Amino acid sequence: MHPADLAIIVVYLAAMPAIGVLVGRKQKSAADYFIGERSLPWWAVCFSIVATETSTLTVISTPGLIWAASGNYNGFTYLQLPFGYILGRTLVSFVLLPRYFKGKQSTAYAFLGERFGPAMQGVSSIAFIVTRLLAEGVRLFAGAIPIQLILSHYGLHTQYWQIVVALTALTVIYALVGGIKAVVWVDVIQLTVYVGGAIIAMIVLATKLPAGWTSKAADAGVFKLFDFDFSGLHLLTSQYAFLTAVAGGAIFTMASHGADQLIVQRFLACRSVADGRKALIGSGIAVTLQFALFLLVGAMLWAHNGFRNLKQLGVKSDDIFTNFITSELPVGMAGLLIAAILASTMGALASALNALSNSTVADLYQRFTKRKPEDSKLLRHGRMWTLVWAVVFAIFGSAFSSRNNPVIEQGLSITGYTYGAMLGAFFLGMWVKRARQLDAIIAFVVTVAVMAVVVLAVKIPPAPGAKPVGLAFPWYTLLGVLITLVVGGALSLRHRSANPRVGAEPEPAPEPAGS
Repeated sequence: MHPADLAIIVVYLAAMPAIGVLVGRKQKSAADYFIGERSLPWWAVCFSIVATETSTLTVISTPGLIWAASGNYNGFTYLQLPFGYILGRTLVSFVLLPRYFKGKQSTAYAFLGERFGPAMQGVSSIAFIVTRLLAEGVRLFAGAIPIQLILSHYGLHTQYWQIVVALTALTVIYALVGGIKAVVWVDVIQLTVYVGGAIIAMIVLATKLPAGWTSKAADAGVFKLFDFDFSGLHLLTSQYAFLTAVAGGAIFTMASHGADQLIVQRFLACRSVADGRKALIGSGIAVTLQFALFLLVGAMLWAHNGFRNLKQLGVKSDDIFTNFITSELPVGMAGLLIAAILASTMGALASALNALSNSTVADLYQRFTKRKPEDSKLLRHGRMWTLVWAVVFAIFGSAFSSRNNPVIEQGLSITGYTYGAMLGAFFLGMWVKRARQLDAIIAFVVTVAVMAVVVLAVKIPPAPGAKPVGLAFPWYTLLGVLITLVVGGALSLRHRSANPRVGAEPEPAPEPAGS
């Protein structure tokens, strides 16, 4: 890399925290810190949702999904998953989103607290915290991958954990001071830059490709979009099967965007239900276009690399785009795109820090202490927990050192432990009127335990003599939802009447949810 690229990276990484601090430096209340006083425009929230959910995993890993480790090509079949995202987010926007705005809530789990009780709200919040720690640990590690590669070009051999700590330190500066407003507006900048960088990379690639590459790509299956193999084993084990991707993707996104505080906090910062709906559905459309863009980059990289598969290239799929950025982009462009990749990691981490702090204060501290301290004290608590979770994230991010699978797949499969239980608890509260708090807690715990076994131990032989593989991750959430509903529903049969909490006036919202 040219020294100019390195200078751009340094300036960019310094500028993002500075911009975040300037945007959010005038925090006046806990509600402002956590949900921006419900004053953010829907389009900015939409862009923030996209930046938060994709970040580095999308940028460095999605182009490599064109390739399959078997030597064949997945093509564009991964794009079926965001088709399911659009469906799932539409359902969330009409089913769950109005319930969140009705009670002026600041977290997703306040609904469970009103429906079942504070213990269930605490259990779901703890599950969210654990899930975020694991998932964001993968994202932090993903952000360290291109940094280490860059430094190695200059003969500086660093460990991943050192890079993780540095990224966390830069991020906590604006997350600590600026709150959700800083996080959202920095996300908007980062998304614009790294999508623009991908378009520039595509333009540069177009000048380097041989004539007739599109015909060769079509013949090799690189442009394949749909996988209509409906055989039972294929549906269970392949994330690229049409039904698995669309149906599983819809249920997965209902959990990630309807029951995960990381995203729910975003649309709660919108001005109205209508704006929240625009942000949520719009994010599904935007992320589909973004996936298509990066998969097209991957197809062009395949042609640029001599039409070779992974075995012939001798590299991991996650390294293909990073190698091109650091080696072949023009001076200035490489630095800007690498900086955007790193800044997107910081944006995702900042989002997680603010969401975790919000959930800790509203779902755990306020509910279990039953205190209503003055707003200035709640704001201090929010910032204190932001700092605490930053330290914890640095530790968790440093723990991910194995890259046997593409990091985007690691990040998505981690949520399989808890997403089904979280979404299932919401459905249990909405559909099973007899269910009580103990029923919901038992169902939640049982689901997490069963899903841990499924994710870690259950293997399916896809064909006679073939190596057993795990259940495709898009099915994890659906299976978890079914387990929660069956267990919770069965336990609710012990009661002769509906839960007296159903239909009762909701409890006053915690202070951070102020209007």
